[in-house]
Amino acid sequence: MIQRIQTIWLLLAAAAAFLTLKFSFFSGNKIELNQPAKFTYLNATGSIILLIFTVAAGIAAFIGIFLYKNRKLQLRVVLATIVISLLNLALYYFETKKFAEGNYDLTALIALAIPVLLIGAAKGIYKDEKLVKSLDRLR
Repeated sequence: MIQRIQTIWLLLAAAAAFLTLKFSFFSGNKIELNQPAKFTYLNATGSIILLIFTVAAGIAAFIGIFLYKNRKLQLRVVLATIVISLLNLALYYFETKKFAEGNYDLTALIALAIPVLLIGAAKGIYKDEKLVKSLDRLR
């Protein structure tokens, strides 16, 4: 059913993923070849690989909402999205190494919230699957 709690978790995760396209994760003076350091913001559009992973996480979380009839597939999609979002966080970390100096922004919490929200969705899907299996045993 689409009105389950995991729908809310997945919707929030998708929204957070797409918000990271606009809001910055890190800001500071970026080191560039043969040029002085320049103050820039790092968000999901900072590099093509970050953009691909962020959009993939957002789309996968959104698609996971509509897989409610096939909970096993929904759980697999959510688990794969958790891996993608964790890889995305690792990519953000490696991108921050290209800065001479800077600080993590408060909006970095949005990117950190994505895997947490997805884990909440996975727990909800697992509870639903467990409930259905227990009802099947009673029949």
